[in-house]
Amino acid sequence: MSGTTATVLLEIHTSALAGMRGGPGNFAQWAAVAAADDYPDADLSEELFRSYLVSGEEALIALWRRHLTAWDFAEDPRWAKDAPTRTDERRTAIYDRLRFGSDVRKALDNAIPVAKVPAPTVITRDFSPWYTPERAASRSFYWAAYERKLRAKGWSDAAIASLDEASRAVVERLTDPEQSDARQAKGLVVGYVQSGKTANFTGVAAKAIDAGYRLVIVLGGTLNLLRRQTQRRLDMELIGQENILRGADVTDLDSLVGVDYVGDDEDWPAFVQHGGRPSALGAFDIERLTTRDNDYKSLAQGIRALEFEKREPARPLHDPVNLHHAAARILVVKKNKSVLSKLVKDLKQIHGLLSELPALIVDDESDQASVNTLDPKKWQQGSTERTAINGLVSQLLKLLPRAQYVGYTATPFANVFIDPGDDEDIFPSDFLISLPRPAGYMGAQDFHDLDSAIPREERTYANSQERTHIRDIYESTGDRLQEAMDAFVLSGALKLYRADHGVPDGPFRHHTMLVHQSVRKDDHAELALQINSMWHQAGYSSTAGHERLAELWVSDFAPVGEARAADLPAPASYEELRPYVNAARQRIGSGGQPVIVVNGDSDRYFDQLDLDFDRTPHVWKILVGGTKLSRGFTVEGLTITYYRRTTQQADTLMQMGRWFGFRPGYRDLVRLYIGREEPFGRDKYADLYEAYEAICRDEETFREQLAQYAVVVDGKPQITPMQVPPLVAQHLPWIRPSARNKMFNAELVEIRSPGRPIEPASYPVSSAALKRNTERWRPLLDALSPAPVTFSNPPDASSSLTRTFEALSGTVSHADLLAVLSQLEWERPGHFDPHLTYLSQLDGTLAKVDDWLLISPRLAASTRVEASVLGSVPLSLVRRSRQTGKTSFGRIASVEHRTAAQRLIDEVSSAHEAGDGGSSIGSRTGVALLYPVVEGDSHSDVQAAVRSGAADPAKIVMAFTLIPPTSAASTDRRLVRFRAKNSRHGDEATVPMPAS
Repeated sequence: MSGTTATVLLEIHTSALAGMRGGPGNFAQWAAVAAADDYPDADLSEELFRSYLVSGEEALIALWRRHLTAWDFAEDPRWAKDAPTRTDERRTAIYDRLRFGSDVRKALDNAIPVAKVPAPTVITRDFSPWYTPERAASRSFYWAAYERKLRAKGWSDAAIASLDEASRAVVERLTDPEQSDARQAKGLVVGYVQSGKTANFTGVAAKAIDAGYRLVIVLGGTLNLLRRQTQRRLDMELIGQENILRGADVTDLDSLVGVDYVGDDEDWPAFVQHGGRPSALGAFDIERLTTRDNDYKSLAQGIRALEFEKREPARPLHDPVNLHHAAARILVVKKNKSVLSKLVKDLKQIHGLLSELPALIVDDESDQASVNTLDPKKWQQGSTERTAINGLVSQLLKLLPRAQYVGYTATPFANVFIDPGDDEDIFPSDFLISLPRPAGYMGAQDFHDLDSAIPREERTYANSQERTHIRDIYESTGDRLQEAMDAFVLSGALKLYRADHGVPDGPFRHHTMLVHQSVRKDDHAELALQINSMWHQAGYSSTAGHERLAELWVSDFAPVGEARAADLPAPASYEELRPYVNAARQRIGSGGQPVIVVNGDSDRYFDQLDLDFDRTPHVWKILVGGTKLSRGFTVEGLTITYYRRTTQQADTLMQMGRWFGFRPGYRDLVRLYIGREEPFGRDKYADLYEAYEAICRDEETFREQLAQYAVVVDGKPQITPMQVPPLVAQHLPWIRPSARNKMFNAELVEIRSPGRPIEPASYPVSSAALKRNTERWRPLLDALSPAPVTFSNPPDASSSLTRTFEALSGTVSHADLLAVLSQLEWERPGHFDPHLTYLSQLDGTLAKVDDWLLISPRLAASTRVEASVLGSVPLSLVRRSRQTGKTSFGRIASVEHRTAAQRLIDEVSSAHEAGDGGSSIGSRTGVALLYPVVEGDSHSDVQAAVRSGAADPAKIVMAFTLIPPTSAASTDRRLVRFRAKNSRHGDEATVPMPAS
């Protein structure tokens, strides 16, 4: 090997890459320049570089990972020649610019694969680009500091690049803070429950401040505890030590009076350090108008707190001459009527300046109440509080004509898209950004076998999320509360074992179990007493207790760990784990109190509770709580959740999402004990797991739909934020907007679905309507042949076996199918109209569909109930349930059936592209899956719908999934069309309801 060491090569490569500010260039030339003075004899060959890559030289690989990732993610750079971001094509374009040979390219690809993570989905109206890469790079003091902090926390280059991209997507759609005309932009950022939305808005705040925004108001939760958490996070990761100290000497106690964190926060050394006062380093300071312990009371130094010193007094503050030398101000205020009223009152007394002040309002958890509730009335009851808060935010926007508003929410079904009565002043008229699911996040896909084609009897810990994490509670299983508590102790012991065997213990600092069984506070006290008694009687230091834990280890945690965490250290036996069980027991039982009741919603309650995960070294406790546990309150270290509902009233389901989040080093230990037949209403039972899965599926489908419609066609967006409300209404047909005097202006006219499934869910509830619909379908049933045919799905990622099912099938003309679909009744009138508008144009007007392959699947013989429908050939009846408390069904088509239908459509498309005619259906043929559905909870409900071999047409829901051929597309490639109900106000989201 050459005498050029890895350290020398690293220095040369660092210098060479630093010079490529405009993008990748001829690397050999840049390296030669970098080496000329200090290392003229260095070996700069590709062979040496490749050898260090292959041998795993960490520092060199880290350097290249940072630069390659930045170029992989760069948005529309001239040098990329239109190669899309995060693709092999983009990476090839980078290597071409660097002039690398094939061996180095291969070594770099092996060491640093392209991070093919999804981009954020951006629904936007046209905007004037101002936040160019050059402008962002020229003023990046606080973003650069934040980026360094994230690297120090262990964020990967891809995660940072993804955050950079998503935060840039927000900032570039705000108004240029330097422009002379005042303009407000309003947007909404949609993340996931407990998925790191704070990181995004911290990045947005950093970039916005760098760009020239000089007042940032963060609305941070409804409790002091939540506001403090947000303030601390911004202080630690953005504002930094020097801005907090403001010249105070940390060694002089007198100068530290009124300074927070120093001396009472063990993480103070980890707060961002800028290396001096930013204003002395050529940047500008940030002044905090709120602190960790002090919410907004009044402007601290009176009106002077918002006095900005201008270099050119005759020019406005937003003039670049003044703007970039002025200090920024940040407030983190509680989302509370009295606090916001004080702020509005104080700002009203400031004259002149506010019209010149570029401001940013960040509204964390912008949804005061979630629509994800089993009872829509509950959602509507929250509108009064929403109206009061939104009214005050509207006043802030009126006082600050240069203010930009960005809301953050965990659900795409945000109130602002559902209720036209939610004040239009905060409607996100400029942009909606849906963030991608972050790496390492445990969400719906990690607790539910969404779209899994694996038969239930073949599911294992290795191939099933449900088998791994879900522990069902039925009447037949008993309450399993003791087992859940044992799982909490055992998982705590495994965390301690792993920490003792080299796994970073930061994520194990807190270890919690959440028990939610009732919404009533009296029940919580009683349950806490019960759990406390169970804890002291559990005998965790006795032979019987250890035998019980050993059994749970062998039957559950050991096999799950083997299947899901084979890379983590594991004890060979329970005996090896036993000492850690004792240590976990001691931590949980410390202070003689293993249980904490968390059911208050006031600041005083939480102050007494002293449950601050930021400031408490170790919280290892069982938390008993209800729906009063405020939104935004993150239960850190949550590993075991016990979720039931014993009261017979509707309950919010978003609370359940608390078990979503990041679980580094202990994903395999997470367990959810959940009620599968809980009392609901009179003589009804709710499966809480299925109910939540239905909500998650709705949300994921909607996110996918937004991503489809976000694709720009001929330089124009297919959809703007104004047009999102009618799309949301398609997914939530049971919700009725509560505003009586306003309506959303956009009306959904058409949804086009070439090659994609159409699966309506809002079927009628009325027996008479069901019977009429069944009668309308009857003529088409004659097309079904009495002899079943076999459909198959080849081996894929879900199974190594070929799967088959039988079905009756036949072909019907497009005109005949359309005639039936046009007559159908729906629970919500007009629900199917946008699809019908599209389908009705497939007669050659938009595209041509000749016919449809009708498929009526047969269930397995062991569970099959066959019956004639109004004299048809016997059909296999299917049992489905409407979502709890709603009129719509969950998924109709089974995964296997839909996969087979989609494959038929895709095969035609692939054959057409390849010029091959070898497909089983024609290029102008669609596929229709047809199911005679009986609504019910058990097999006996299906049998009860049949008498003498005939199904009762009033008990049959003729449900279907349609997949039009891929060729059924318009030449303009648009997938969705809207119109304004009031065209004179086409740019307004809401308009007055016409007088009746």
